[in-house]
Amino acid sequence: MVALVDNKIKNFLINNSVPILMATVILITLPLSGLSLSYIANEMILRISRNLFLVLSLLIPIVAGMGLNFGIVLGAMAGQLALIFISDWHIMGLQGVFLAMILSIPLSMLLGYLGGIVLNRAKGREMITSMMLGYFINGVYQLIVLYFMGRLIPIKNTNILLSSGRGVRNTVDLSEIAGSLDKTFSFQISKYNIPVLTIILIILLCLFVIWFRKTKLGQDMRAVGQDMEVSKSAGIEVNKIRVYSIVISTVLAGFGQIIYLQNFGTMNTYNSHEQIGMFSVAALLIGGASVAKASIPNAISGVILFHMMFILAPTAGKELMGSAQIGEYFRVFVSYGIIALVLIMYEWRRKIEKDQEREKVMTLELNKKVSE
Repeated sequence: MVALVDNKIKNFLINNSVPILMATVILITLPLSGLSLSYIANEMILRISRNLFLVLSLLIPIVAGMGLNFGIVLGAMAGQLALIFISDWHIMGLQGVFLAMILSIPLSMLLGYLGGIVLNRAKGREMITSMMLGYFINGVYQLIVLYFMGRLIPIKNTNILLSSGRGVRNTVDLSEIAGSLDKTFSFQISKYNIPVLTIILIILLCLFVIWFRKTKLGQDMRAVGQDMEVSKSAGIEVNKIRVYSIVISTVLAGFGQIIYLQNFGTMNTYNSHEQIGMFSVAALLIGGASVAKASIPNAISGVILFHMMFILAPTAGKELMGSAQIGEYFRVFVSYGIIALVLIMYEWRRKIEKDQEREKVMTLELNKKVSE
């Protein structure tokens, strides 16, 4: 009985080592930062509503066994192109936000479809391939916004274009839609602003993920994620299912990027999308997810822990070392380091599981020989 409890505690600590580590770092930096709890709470509400949709868009490819989809930057680029068009057309408020979402869907589906086909050619190496694919499509995106817009693609709003009349400016002003989601139906509790509509969209996405996993397509994705060969034998079209998962993830990422940028009110045309994949993956992993398993609670807790560190690290670094830049270096180190750590731990766990399975098989064979 004691051994069983010890094993449970050991497994819990191993499975949740990253969230425990991050929570410990936050508890240490919290008093050092000198920030008030009300300020931290306000910042967390803002950051959760801004970033959680993007992190949740990573869940469905994990169900299909495709790992962490760094390729959500493809959806982010589709969302940004849609925002450029609605800014050119001067469509304001919620109408502009929802029209941008609608415009992003066909482009996100196209990019997701192309991404799914490429990833099917790289089975077992989906994560690094999706990262490389993001870099490639980024080059195409830069070509479109820097050379095609204003010449091949008509843009009438001169405030968006460079002085040459060709190419989009480094920064696009989204003041016409800034905070449209966050301010609609929002209310204040004490000192805290609650963006109701944004939270409703996040809840709807959570419900969609829960519902989707129970559908025929969701069950097929789970089967493919567990064993592709068995799924093929059962008549499931594995490649098609994998493509569907990437398409859905890319479309959701496009929506998430639009939610993210309307919160800021400005868009860095050439850089806003670049770190979306890395930071979203880091947040999900910090919440206790792995390459093979992730849930909605992992996404929520990950966003809270990751962005708590974003708030506390610079001020704690300034108090300790006299320079906020130290906190920035620490933040970047954790962002990339957590991804590397979790991937190493995943491979280590998988090796242990294989060794345990091998031992079980050997024990069964030995028992058979003894009984004979």
